Amino acid sequence: MGRSTRMFEIIQILRNAAKPLTAQHIADELEVTKRTIYRDIAALQAMRVPVEGEAGIGYVMRSGYDLPPINFDVEEAEAITVGLALIARTGDRGLKRSARSAAQKLADTTRLSETVFASTWGAVEPEVIDLTTVRKAIREDRKLRIRYSNADGIETHRTIWPIAIAYHSEAIVIAAWCELRKALRHFRPDRVSDYEELNEGFTGEGDRLRQEWIKTYSDWL
Repeated sequence: MGRSTRMFEIIQILRNAAKPLTAQHIADELEVTKRTIYRDIAALQAMRVPVEGEAGIGYVMRSGYDLPPINFDVEEAEAITVGLALIARTGDRGLKRSARSAAQKLADTTRLSETVFASTWGAVEPEVIDLTTVRKAIREDRKLRIRYSNADGIETHRTIWPIAIAYHSEAIVIAAWCELRKALRHFRPDRVSDYEELNEGFTGEGDRLRQEWIKTYSDWL
């Protein structure tokens, strides 16, 4: 999370708080250090954002501070409402958490539709592997080691180069180069019983492999 994004998150947290929040509370929510929050709040105060309070006591946002409005027409508001609701069907815990946060931000600045709804039924959320870690590995071209069981229950240990995640209504699949098979393969995260993020990367190969995979991805739709 970049600093500008984090400072926006701090504003949102304080605007929605019913009581003063300590720097530690905010730090825990954003998964950063307390010192980072002190620096960010000092920067916000220097920009005349009305954050009041002090270290050890807590911080509040003075009432009346509003973010700039975002204007959507009716069709756009309905599309965003349904889109955010459908994320609940992905089975990705991290994406669902981010969707709730995005919905709250939009609700603070514009009115979304209250007339359209989407079922939350969809792929099963994996019990072991955190897809937030997988998405991070994809962004950073970083390898993962997984213990994986196929449809027949045969277990293998694989080192994979994750390049994409495809969310289907019935299942999630991780597209990756498999060092064991020396080929692109699909892995279902609900069949991963253990995993480890490796320090070893595949920098420069992710984009090439992704383009190769995209050419054949239509066969899986």
